[in-house]
Order: sequence, then C-alpha cells, then structure tokens
Amino acid sequence: MLRRRDLLIGLGATLHPRLWSQSNAREASISVDWRSEGHKIPSDYSGFSYESAQLVNPAFFSPHHRQLISLYRELTPHGVLRIGGGTSAFTTFTGKPQQTPPPFDVFGPDTEKTVKKEFPISTTAIDALCGFLDATGWTCIYGLNMAQGSVENAIAEATYVQKTIGAKLICFQLGNEPDSWRTRYRPAAWGPADFLEEWKRFREALVDKVPGLKLAGPDISNKLPYLTVFAEEMQRGHYPEVILLTAHYYAMGPARSEGATLDQLMSPISKQRTGDVNKIMAAVKPAGLPFRMAEGNSCWDGGKLGVSDTLASALWCGDFMLQWAQAGCSGVNLHGGGDGNYTPIAGGLSKPLTRRPEFYGMLLAQRFVDATLVPCTLTCDSDRVTAYAAKDAQGESMLAVFNKTADSLRVRTENPWNKGVLLTGPEFESKEGITLHPMHTGKTSTLDLPAHSAGVVWKR
Repeated sequence: MLRRRDLLIGLGATLHPRLWSQSNAREASISVDWRSEGHKIPSDYSGFSYESAQLVNPAFFSPHHRQLISLYRELTPHGVLRIGGGTSAFTTFTGKPQQTPPPFDVFGPDTEKTVKKEFPISTTAIDALCGFLDATGWTCIYGLNMAQGSVENAIAEATYVQKTIGAKLICFQLGNEPDSWRTRYRPAAWGPADFLEEWKRFREALVDKVPGLKLAGPDISNKLPYLTVFAEEMQRGHYPEVILLTAHYYAMGPARSEGATLDQLMSPISKQRTGDVNKIMAAVKPAGLPFRMAEGNSCWDGGKLGVSDTLASALWCGDFMLQWAQAGCSGVNLHGGGDGNYTPIAGGLSKPLTRRPEFYGMLLAQRFVDATLVPCTLTCDSDRVTAYAAKDAQGESMLAVFNKTADSLRVRTENPWNKGVLLTGPEFESKEGITLHPMHTGKTSTLDLPAHSAGVVWKR
C-alpha cells in the first residue's frame, strides 16, 4: 500500500497553519520488503468511462476538441476510454453520417432521473472518436447494446467501429450491468444462468460475422454471482476472443442515501454488495484473464454533492486506484461526463472544461504507472491511513501515503527520500483549490503529512 508524506518537509514555511501541527501529530511507521515483488501496474492503467449517449454529439470526442485532448494527455499518454453506461441500452447504430444537429452539448452520468430515449450513433461519431483516440494516444473499450438492441444492429456497429478505430480498439463489451436487467429489460425470474446463455448466443452471432472480434465482460454492477458464473464459463469453455473480465465498483450509494457521507467515503469498510476488492479479484481468478474495473466512482447514481466533488473524493480516488492495483487489477476507469457530481473532468463544448478533485487523485496514482508494487507493512492506530510501496521502471524506490484522518501524521520510514508530490486542499470539504505540488523532501526518512492529504515520494 501507499502512504505519502515525504513531501512536506521542505515546505513548512509555505503551508497554511492548518496543514501541519507536530504537537498533535499521529504517529505511523512503514517497513518495506524491497526484495519481493507484487503486481506491475500497466502503462494504460488509468482511464475514464463515459455514457454511450455522449456519442450523439460527435464534436465532443473529436480531434478538434483540443482542451479535452490536452486534459487526457495531462493525465496519461496511454489511457483507456470506456464507452458504455446505462444509456448504452438505448443506442442504435444508424450506419449513416449524422445529418441533424446534436440535441445536447454534453451528457453526464446516467442517474435515476435521467430521461432516456433512443440515442442514434452515426458513422460521423465513430469517425470523430477515432480521431480523438489518435490525438490522445488512448485506446477504447466500446459497449454494444445487448439489453434492448438487435444482434443485427450490433454486428453492423461492431463492424464499422472495428474497421474505423482499428488498433485503438481494445475490445467490445456486450451490454452494461446485466445484473440490473431483471424486471427492467428481462422477466423477474431472469438470473445469472439466463444471462450467460443469452450472452453466449449474442457472442456467437458476432464472432461469426465480425472477424478478429475481441470481447470483455460481464461488466456487472454489484451482484457477484453474475461475475462468478461468467468467470467459470471462461475457464471451462473455448472463448479465445474474450481477453478481459470487467465489472463496476462504487464505494457507496445511492446518492440520495443518508449514509453516503464524507465519513463513509473515508471508511475502509466496503458498502458494496459485491464486497471488498479482494473478494472480487478472487471471483475472477478461475478465468485466468486480466480484470479491469471498467466503471466506478465514489457514489452510484451520479455522485453526491458535497462529497463526490471535494478534496475527500480526491484522497479516496488515489487510494482506491492503488488498492485495486495492489490486488492485481489491470486498470480502473472512473465514470464521469458533463457536470456530473463525481466526474473527474467537468464542462463541455460550450464552456471551459475544469479539473475536478478526483482528477488530482488520479494524477497522484498515475505516478505509480509502470512501477512494480512491493509488500509494505504500515503500523498506525488508524485504519484511515494507508500506504503503498513500489519500484519504478528504473528500479528506484517509491512510496505513497494517504492520511484520511483529521490529524497531522508523522511517518517514520527506513530510507531517506529525495523528491515528492503532495495532494492537499484548503479544507476536507473543499471543492476548489485542490493541488498536487512538487516538493523538496529534505532527504530524510521521516515524512510529515498534514491532515486530509496524500503524497508520493521517491529516491531518484
């Protein structure tokens, strides 16, 4: 795990008095087994997830949307854009260029209040998406409509998308959150076994008509039996086109719930029906395939104002991404779009885009990309302090520490550190002023972190 506080040492004179107080600092220590190695974090670990409905406006994911391209490249030159979400159940591929003005500028996360109708996906949108991916250097996981769409339309869409996007296309997903289809798109008695048989029929038709097709699945919401039955089938059967397992993960929710609070977001106790990260990773293990958290965020149903858009969400996000990496996950896609409460990037075509707090949490975790995680032991009296250690691509030591407590934190480590970055903000509930500072560490082995902050330090 990672903990972070090497960074503050050379910066005391510039910090707000609130940030660091030695007199009431919480104590922690970290020991690292640098000779053992865990999972390597892939170069395309970080990513975003957007609703399929956003494609109805081809100007958004376009080679001409320079500000969005710049923000994507700021996060990572090798990310993954996942297109899907709840609105993917209402899409239809037209097979023609777009001939009418788009009905909206941007489309945010699907919520219980979202008005969903048919979303026509044109060849214009796919052409623009291809240009956007070329401009960013990113790749794409593309969702097809299995919930309400026809096999014939999915074949036509997959054929055009694959031909157009080419090497930038990782794979397709068949449907979104099939474990939530019962009583919505399927009969009340419909369950995991029914889903699997339907998926197999849909998949067989696509494989027969789309040469070179690659697939991921099952892209569940939170009902583990759907993931388990899919993983077991991948182990038993012959599905060479399936290259990735996927699922979603939201820390809490729904947004209207009284329990969806800042305090709960900082808690290590999972409120997910599927359980914690390790339980999910155990469920996918039989398949022997990489697993990607294809959609997730702080609070389902679009996020909660005053929680999902604060410094707290940035700390949660960075910790969340490294926790999944430590468990062996191959990537994380944070859901967003438009002005959604939890979106990492807010805004659209008619107004400037802005970095929301979670964007900075992603930037912090991005420091560990291409690094190999190593075991570390954290000793602290709070379960809201976490730490992760790794060796970067050059073999140099790295350490991350998250202090999600209201107290300053003094962390004693075994080695001195040369450089670091600090994630912090004016207040725990702050929505603005979130920053990720490069800092001089003083080259000591003791890290001093302010309350509600996180940092990454390294030796090189």
